[in-house]
Amino acid sequence: MPFVVTLGDPAGVGPEVTARAWEARAAHDLQPFVALGDVESLRAVWSGPIARVDSLTAGAAAFDDALPVWHVEDSGNITPGQPSIGGAHCALHALELGVGLARSGEAAALITAPVSKEQLYQAGFTQAGQTEFIADRCGVARCNAVMMLASEALMPPLRVVPITVHIALRDVPDALSIDLIHAKVMGCVRGLARGYGIPHPRIAVAGLNPHGGENGNIGQEEIAIIGPAIEQLRADGVDITGPMSPDALFAPHVRGQFDAILCMYHDQALIPLKALAFESGVNVTLGLPIIRTSPDHGTAFDIAGRNVARPGPMIAAIALAGQLARQRAASD
Repeated sequence: MPFVVTLGDPAGVGPEVTARAWEARAAHDLQPFVALGDVESLRAVWSGPIARVDSLTAGAAAFDDALPVWHVEDSGNITPGQPSIGGAHCALHALELGVGLARSGEAAALITAPVSKEQLYQAGFTQAGQTEFIADRCGVARCNAVMMLASEALMPPLRVVPITVHIALRDVPDALSIDLIHAKVMGCVRGLARGYGIPHPRIAVAGLNPHGGENGNIGQEEIAIIGPAIEQLRADGVDITGPMSPDALFAPHVRGQFDAILCMYHDQALIPLKALAFESGVNVTLGLPIIRTSPDHGTAFDIAGRNVARPGPMIAAIALAGQLARQRAASD
């Protein structure tokens, strides 16, 4: 069963890295996939073979010889690096189609290239991001859809989950709650069990404040919120440690003791992941009825169309989707 890869914003690097991933299909043993979006966004940046298809079956049949593309709609004149409202509409409709194909079981996984939220908001998009949009379309409460950033290429592997995501740093303390931490940890535990075959994952939880709050001398969140949440999770049978001082948590000899690390805010999780594994970092959404991965980078309009975008993260996203699909098939 093939995967579907949304091309993201037509003016971003999504079309380029998807095409380069197809070129590397044999070297990385990638499962067949069909690209969804505006076919002209590929032709604007790539001269390789393209097969226009209108079904996943036809796409899988064409995959060995050409990149199969399900043309969603014309997005207007495409200039790499110059996003447009037409391109945002195409990216959104491709995402809708991709979720539908994955939910129906026609596609074994959904891989999403980056979109421009600024452009999407002008097109009427109301979600915080693609993860929230996909969760809503799958009927999953946002607190139960867990965004995990992972690199299986690192030794030891690194998997991080931000408890809060796209909010201002000043709003993080007020957004944290025992219930939110509990929901995110349990979603991570269930996702690691089903997707990775880790029945009893070892979980670390970072503190919010420097040095884990120093027993309340640098903030009260560890005492009032994070610590009680951890005790509740421990009572529920979770193998969990924390709150740990975030400044030492990502050293190899420390992070190697855990299957996943949960962090209190976006950059606390993503900075170490991107610093250590930018080429192999993958955004995985746990807690969904479908498999969804994404390269852990943005649209990169500044380099789009210059033939310098590196396909490593997209290749890693497609490869990890294959690993998760095989694991899910074995466990279901």
